[in-house]
Amino acid sequence: MQEGRRTMKLDILCLGEAMVEFNQTGGPNSDQYLRGFGGDTSNCAIAASRQGARTGYCTLLGRDPFGDLLLDLWKSEGVATDGVGRHDSAPTGIYFVTHTDKGHAFTYYRKGSAASRMTPADLPVSLLQDTAMLHVSGISLAISPEMRETVMTAIDIMRKAGRKVSFDTNLRLKLWSADEARPHVDAALALSDIAIPSLEDSTALTGLDDPVAILDLYRGRGIPLVVLKCGAAGVMVADAGGRWRIAGHKVPTVDATGAGDCFDGAFLAEIVRGASPLEAAAYANAAAALTTIGYGAVAPIPRRAAVEAFFRSMGRAEPEPV
Repeated sequence: MQEGRRTMKLDILCLGEAMVEFNQTGGPNSDQYLRGFGGDTSNCAIAASRQGARTGYCTLLGRDPFGDLLLDLWKSEGVATDGVGRHDSAPTGIYFVTHTDKGHAFTYYRKGSAASRMTPADLPVSLLQDTAMLHVSGISLAISPEMRETVMTAIDIMRKAGRKVSFDTNLRLKLWSADEARPHVDAALALSDIAIPSLEDSTALTGLDDPVAILDLYRGRGIPLVVLKCGAAGVMVADAGGRWRIAGHKVPTVDATGAGDCFDGAFLAEIVRGASPLEAAAYANAAAALTTIGYGAVAPIPRRAAVEAFFRSMGRAEPEPV
């Protein structure tokens, strides 16, 4: 990846839907909402940028104030917008996050959004070919048949150009059922160099609840590198060299929104810097923990200095073979 870093325009290009977020603060009965930003692959791009990677985003936005806010966000975060277009009539998506004793819940207003109307003709082909790694997700596949075709076309462009593909299963049952998602997720996984599923998603998609069995299943399908996110329990990694577990970090969590997206961005940023998968997973594990101590999907994403300070204070979680 370091060779690609010297010659490619971007290290990582993320494709999907970004939205404006309204996140409830002050407890379950609060009427206060903090405006922020979300969208899994957008969060990933920002997280990677904050770690020092050269990132870009690819989507369609509405010609509305929310679309303007997202463009301003990416500009401020150093995320390239060469791959972002505007739709003349469809809106930018928004969503709300509410909190209860059982965790957080999402309410989306994204049906018919600009991003859901994206087609392969909207893809920036030359930018894809000049990018070291494409990152997409199960949400990118789920929001519409048109976007699903767009994602698979982007993957095909990257593979033909000899570039890398990263895929997060990110199953959202409000968008489609596990049965509907399974064949499309499996097709994307089969074409990916890096799979970054969560344990919860993997159980719903495979019927397996043992992390080792899940790692072996995905590795057995020919995926070179599998990184299984296990929430507060940490992360597990499998490649041709074996399997490892890295324990989670105990932090004063207030909002887990976007923690998995932060993990993705931090992990991929470390990979393109030349870190090993285990080094990258340990780094991303800490970054994801830090993002849960603040509200919102974007604002709490740590920068490299914060992650390194965390390691100096708390130490690194060492990988254990499994």
